[in-house]
Amino acid sequence: MIDRNLLREEPERIREALRKRGADFDLDRLIELDETRRELLEVEQLRARRNELSGQIGQVIRDGGDAEALKAEVGELKAQIAEMEAELEQVEAEFEQMMLEIPNLPLDEVPAGADEDDNVVVKEWGEPRRLDFEASPHWEIGTRLGILDFEGAARIAGARFVTNVGAGATLERALINLMLDTHTRKHGYTEIEPPLLGNATSLTGTANLPKYEDDLFKTTDGFYLVPTAEVPLTNMHQGEILEAEALPKHYCAYTPCFRKEAGAAGRESRGLIRLHQFHKVEMMKFVTPETASEELAQLVRNAETILEMLGLAYRRVALCTGDLGHQPRQTFDLDVWMPGMERWVEISSCSQYGEYQARRCNTRYRPEPEAKPVFVHTMNGSGLATGRTVAAILETYQQADGTVEVPEAVRPYMGGMPVITPPLP
Repeated sequence: MIDRNLLREEPERIREALRKRGADFDLDRLIELDETRRELLEVEQLRARRNELSGQIGQVIRDGGDAEALKAEVGELKAQIAEMEAELEQVEAEFEQMMLEIPNLPLDEVPAGADEDDNVVVKEWGEPRRLDFEASPHWEIGTRLGILDFEGAARIAGARFVTNVGAGATLERALINLMLDTHTRKHGYTEIEPPLLGNATSLTGTANLPKYEDDLFKTTDGFYLVPTAEVPLTNMHQGEILEAEALPKHYCAYTPCFRKEAGAAGRESRGLIRLHQFHKVEMMKFVTPETASEELAQLVRNAETILEMLGLAYRRVALCTGDLGHQPRQTFDLDVWMPGMERWVEISSCSQYGEYQARRCNTRYRPEPEAKPVFVHTMNGSGLATGRTVAAILETYQQADGTVEVPEAVRPYMGGMPVITPPLP
């Protein structure tokens, strides 16, 4: 949620930000609602006048005087107040809804552009592996090895689910442990095991609601399955006022994630890339405004460290204004090279939000003791999406004989297993 003072003081700044985003948002209507809302708030003066007159009526009657004129004026005020209150309720509801729908304002350093074709590669690491045999995509590798069962999962739940079997399950669990151990022991994050359900307030706090309602799984009693650990982590201090010395706060969590992916289709519909249920280790920070950019750079490096430990070639991509998500004001994606798919695939998305989420969650801090509370800045990033990491390992480390080499960094978490081999006949 943006600062409503910007509507009154810097509307052209908002208009330019929306233009850069290519956002279809009726800013003129929002400004009009804000002006109408402020006019209708004068109802408070009418209420005060009504209360004053009511007190005078009582005094006049006690003094034996005629209070009919005062009663008539109070009656007119009541009617006027009722009409204004009804209109104010409608205006407030529409105003608040639009404030939830307006996207965040990109930072000036975000590259201008219309879509993903205008994103900017700012770093490359490692040499994308070129195999001297015909490379297979990970879903074929996993099926041949008997470690990924898509057909069985489809019978259990439907399309876009997978069952990890044997070494497949061990590999993903090992990656989760590697990532959590690295982020907590080396990068200084506090591990959290959060709820996997969130209420509407929490999903609104992270701006998943109302924008992405159609992508969420909702229970019959109003809870939502978390689409990412970002939701519970960002809401850990919902409604709280933190002290400056408590910042920054660095959290990480492993959770299953649940998404309908309602708008997703095409080339990512096979394999592990776009599932309804997947696994992810998430990093999340509460920081002060002055340190936000530095903290984001560190968060991105923390995610990159995992890829480097696994020997997976990647690139860092600065998303342009037209490809920026609804919530972030800046995003860097990490794309990993998939030899079997013969393309780059996003494996982590690291974003900072400024006050956008904190305003919705009402999470503030005091810069100084006794100072007026101000909003914290939030940011998060995948560290990493473990299913996609499994896919990248299968494709990168596939061998000509059909086996898959296990990266050195993850072997201690797999009992020293050096190679994943096909099941015995």
